[in-house]
Amino acid sequence: MAPLVVIVEDDDELRELLKRGLEAGGFAVRPHATSTTALSAAAADAPDAIIIDIGLPDADGRDLCQALRAAGIGVPVIFLTARAALSDRLSGFHMGGDDYLVKPFALEELVLRLRAVLRRGNGHGDPAAGSGVAELRLDPAAHAVQTEAGRIDLTPTEFRVLAALSARPGEVVRRRDLISAAWPTGAIVHENTLDSYIARIRRKFRARGEGEQIATAHGVGYKLV
Repeated sequence: MAPLVVIVEDDDELRELLKRGLEAGGFAVRPHATSTTALSAAAADAPDAIIIDIGLPDADGRDLCQALRAAGIGVPVIFLTARAALSDRLSGFHMGGDDYLVKPFALEELVLRLRAVLRRGNGHGDPAAGSGVAELRLDPAAHAVQTEAGRIDLTPTEFRVLAALSARPGEVVRRRDLISAAWPTGAIVHENTLDSYIARIRRKFRARGEGEQIATAHGVGYKLV
């Protein structure tokens, strides 16, 4: 069963983008626009993690996190915010948060951070766990991947494509989901453009002496093997 993530974000466009990105990463998603609906639903839904925008219309997201903790909901919480000051980050942790992501951010980084807090928590809910696929250690800050053969540097778009695949190891990721994860919303991207990026990533793996890492599911998409 896919790990369940509750999203609390009042911006309609961003909330939908997060929903689609996390679903492409192998998570089930329950989106909410206010802290009021999220607080009442969190106990009933029993999510594996919660993503909270600090700047909600009806409450500070940090207060929502504190209310969740007071209600006995101890699942990992990731804060989203435009505030990058150290004092803001520390206040989020003091209120019971587990991680803090500053806007703007890449969807693949959110997926990786979400997987990380789930591993640090109870060890359940990680979509990559037990897949049997060789582990790739992704470095979002450097747009690089560490393999058994060494480090492979990627362009930002190549990295986003690979991150979307690594979020669902062993599963076929549809072309439209890869395009949605790797390119900005509204960008016109043809499928042969995606194919070109996949070919470039494969060449970089081969240059490092790695075997075939990405398999083609003809007419559907790609998967890590």
